[in-house]
This record gives sequence, structure tokens and C-alpha cells, in this order.
Amino acid sequence: MTPITLTSRAARRINEIMGAEPPGSMLRISVNGGGCSGFQYAFDIAKDRAADDLAVERDGATVLVDPTSLPYMEGATIDFVNDLIGQSFKIENPQATASCGCGTSFSL
Repeated sequence: MTPITLTSRAARRINEIMGAEPPGSMLRISVNGGGCSGFQYAFDIAKDRAADDLAVERDGATVLVDPTSLPYMEGATIDFVNDLIGQSFKIENPQATASCGCGTSFSL
């Protein structure tokens, strides 16, 4: 399995967000059916890690991915962008064959 990569910009932003959350909170990213392209990413704050979660760590930030979502995110890079359109987490997924304009949904 190709690992999921977390950029330093994403790690920095996750740490900023988690600073306002209870200690031990982590970012959970999952893949759900829906969105304009078939699948969409969901971002949630998790207080607990399940035994079968994948934990991606960098610079003190932790991202959790559940085993159901993991095959859809294999090889992905999680980044954080701040541009004229706004700020957001951006997932570059090598498996995605198409994505929507907002970047939160994709198809395989």
C-alpha cells in the first residue's frame, strides 16, 4: 500500500485548529458516497482513535483515516492551500479520474 502523505503546511494548519479543541483531538478524513463526482471527502474532529484507523503524523499533527476510506485515499497527499478563492485542505489523490471544481468530491 502506498502511504498517505501530510505536507508541512497541512500539519501546521491542523495544529492551529487542534489548539482550540480538547487535548488529544485529531483530524479525521473519510470518504463518503455523494458529491457532484461520486465520492466526497469529509473532515471531522475525532477525540478517539479506533484500533484499525491509519494514523498519519507529521510535526505533531495527526490525521486519522478509517479502513473503509483507506483504499480510496491510497497514495494521496493532504495539503493546505491559502489562495484567492480561500483557505482549504486539498487532497491530491492519484486514484481520482475526475474531481469537481471545489476539490471536495472525486470519481474513480
